[in-house]
Amino acid sequence: MSLNLVKLCVGADTVDDLLRWEQGHKTRTIHTRQTPKRAEELLDGGSLYWVIKGVILVRRPIVAIDTVEGDLPQCLITVSTEHILTEPQPRRPFQGWRYLEVKDSPRDLPQGAGGEALPADLIAALRDAGAW
Repeated sequence: MSLNLVKLCVGADTVDDLLRWEQGHKTRTIHTRQTPKRAEELLDGGSLYWVIKGVILVRRPIVAIDTVEGDLPQCLITVSTEHILTEPQPRRPFQGWRYLEVKDSPRDLPQGAGGEALPADLIAALRDAGAW
């Protein structure tokens, strides 16, 4: 059974900010101090959900989890290049990452007829209007 992670995206105000940062740094790897004890469940179809400005908005499927030994051991979580927009789900601030059960995970946003996701400004307007 799969499991997900949720992590705060510090320094980004929008999903577009996150995408620009990732493209500029050309990285698909997230560095953390601790290796998840439930790594096998995460690798069984799990995703990393990003919290942007207090709301989960996007996820990226997890493809690998590696522990690097050294002076300061760390965990490298490699994610897919695919970004999947999700229904907005508020989250309070926390440090590090947290497990997110599949049953508690926000659903993926529907895509338009051409396969594209709904525009971010439309999503924000729907959320502000209380439709989400």
